[in-house]
Amino acid sequence: MELSELDPTFKETVMRGLRGERLSAQEVEILLAARGRELSMLTVAADALRGKIVGNVVTYVVNRNINFTNVCNCKCAFCGFARNPGDPDAYLLTMEQVMDKVRQAKAFGATEICTQGGISPDLDIGYLVELLRAVKKEMPAVHIHGFSPMEIDHVAGKAGLSIKEVLSILAESGLNSMPGTAAEILVDRVRKIICPNKISSDRWEEIVVTAHRMGIPTTSTMMYGTVETLAERARHLVRIRTIQEGTHGFTEFVPLPFIHGLSPISPFLAGPPSGADDIRTIAAARLTFGPILPNIQVSWVKMGRKLAQVGLGCGANDFGGTLMEENISRSAGGSSGTSITPGEIRQLIIDLGRTAAQRDTLYRIIG
Repeated sequence: MELSELDPTFKETVMRGLRGERLSAQEVEILLAARGRELSMLTVAADALRGKIVGNVVTYVVNRNINFTNVCNCKCAFCGFARNPGDPDAYLLTMEQVMDKVRQAKAFGATEICTQGGISPDLDIGYLVELLRAVKKEMPAVHIHGFSPMEIDHVAGKAGLSIKEVLSILAESGLNSMPGTAAEILVDRVRKIICPNKISSDRWEEIVVTAHRMGIPTTSTMMYGTVETLAERARHLVRIRTIQEGTHGFTEFVPLPFIHGLSPISPFLAGPPSGADDIRTIAAARLTFGPILPNIQVSWVKMGRKLAQVGLGCGANDFGGTLMEENISRSAGGSSGTSITPGEIRQLIIDLGRTAAQRDTLYRIIG
């Protein structure tokens, strides 16, 4: 590749990111627009920075996903999972049904149980506490990674409690960390179109920052490919970085391409994000975050296993989890499967020429 043929501003932006300098939202937007040879330079630089920050190891977690209800009143335009109360296929798992799934996880050797559900009008903090205590009783050592900021906001409002009070109750009942989902794009113009009934960008930030300050780590995510602009994606990435600079509470960043198939908004969009869009998003995130947020995960459920493997060569260093069950992407038309074995993950990593390592939820290597 002849670097002299590339746009000087683009080259300098990539080099600034590679040196670990703090990129502006405008510079991140430049990275997100990379095409052709610019994209090649971006991915090579992101992979080099990945090696400098986290080395050659690609991690994964053995976990079990439990979607405890599909009843939801948010009516997000991108969601094919949610059902209304009384729909024939609406459900709220009983504790015995939850425990059947937990026992499967135990037999599988899972170190993490991930619990998320819809925003059901009937869902309250009592159900969440009962779920946490039941899981911990069956698997005392398991890490419970549960409840998005949207779920926390919902049960807090229903109980008349503050976010801090709710998180204290849940932590005492067994909650160890939270998924940073319901973020979508942290720009309210976008949220008013695709998820008008969800919490605002500021409320999302308030909840995750409160959790971090209480010692409850969270992940961070970005769902892209609906109605947002590249500038709005860039603003989202910079906002995640700014939160991390203040709290150091994010364990990872997970870019989530919108699944086009069965979502209500799909007929109004040109199509899903392309594979090139996926890898440039991963690479741009690596140069945006640098060492402040070292772990970037590929979503094999949304990207597919082969493209997820490619993403590991474009700045990512984590393959995610075994899941055992995944209903949200599948309901939207996802076709990449809902479960993967540790052996399959390890082989995909080894085939890439990298070192595979099992981790726990907090990125401590355990196997």
